Amino acid sequence: MKEWTHKEWSKEKNTQDVTAYYLYTPMCGTCQVASKMLSVITELLPDLPMGKANLNYVQEIADLYEVESVPCLLITEGGKLKEKVYAFHSVPYLYNKLKAVDEYSRSW
Repeated sequence: MKEWTHKEWSKEKNTQDVTAYYLYTPMCGTCQVASKMLSVITELLPDLPMGKANLNYVQEIADLYEVESVPCLLITEGGKLKEKVYAFHSVPYLYNKLKAVDEYSRSW
């Protein structure tokens, strides 16, 4: 998963039907587990535009989207925030959540 700046995130969310933006901090143990889960997801859903960012460097995103904690996965549809995911649960949980949004957007 590629690191995205705020500018790159804005471009992707405004030009793609569905995107996911993973926000983390390097010292967060839960974020390290979530990162491993998302690395599996990127292999399972290679066409889904997904980036990540250290929240310490994109603090304006935290303010703009009212991010309450990390890890956080922002999911957009049609350029608009659809969901903020804080509890990553498992790889199948994340896969099903992202796959459902991706399939729905492709159906219209």
